[in-house]
Amino acid sequence: MITAIALDDELAALEVLEAFCIKSQSVSLVKTFTKTQDARFYLEEFPVDLIFLDINMPSISGIEFYKSIEQQTNLIFTTAYAEYAAESYELNAVDYLMKPFSYDRFLKAVDKVKKLNPIQKADKQNYILFRVDYGLTKVLLSDILFIEGLDNYLKVHIKNQKALVVRKTLKSLSEKLPSDEFIRVHRSYIISISNMESYRNKIIYINGEEIPLGNSYENDFFQILNS
Repeated sequence: MITAIALDDELAALEVLEAFCIKSQSVSLVKTFTKTQDARFYLEEFPVDLIFLDINMPSISGIEFYKSIEQQTNLIFTTAYAEYAAESYELNAVDYLMKPFSYDRFLKAVDKVKKLNPIQKADKQNYILFRVDYGLTKVLLSDILFIEGLDNYLKVHIKNQKALVVRKTLKSLSEKLPSDEFIRVHRSYIISISNMESYRNKIIYINGEEIPLGNSYENDFFQILNS
């Protein structure tokens, strides 16, 4: 089942997408939005497989919205304007649905998403994008040392550069990080396994920093070490 959200300022268009998704039985449309800001906040907490995105939005265009989000997910544009087609494909959109589109045309677009190889896509993405000061900062996963949780903010410690302060929770970030490379070791810390230097007396050492190992995280941590 493909998980998806839809963003469109026309309620009628969202209702059509909801009906088509239900009928297809292959797309779970978990949420719909009429405002880009609401969609952005949702994606920061809940990753999805697919976004149905209108281009002609009142605040910022769908194209600018997609460029501004951290999550790199499959994209199907839904619009009444043909002139945006070329620019949409520069963003590697899976398809471009011209309104009003039929159910059969909708199915063809969804079928393209099904045929994508998620494993290959994951292999290619060796980085993560963080929203910092109204912009996006690209960080290689191999350069992340550890992440420190500070209420609703995170401090991302990176090799050979200043730490990034990001408005996000540890839980939402942990869902985006590969589990074979990163592990949560404390309610306030996620560490990079490959960048760990040593462990002694419930303290993990990374780049000269001391990170505590929480009692409830010990089993998972030692399983990783033993493997």
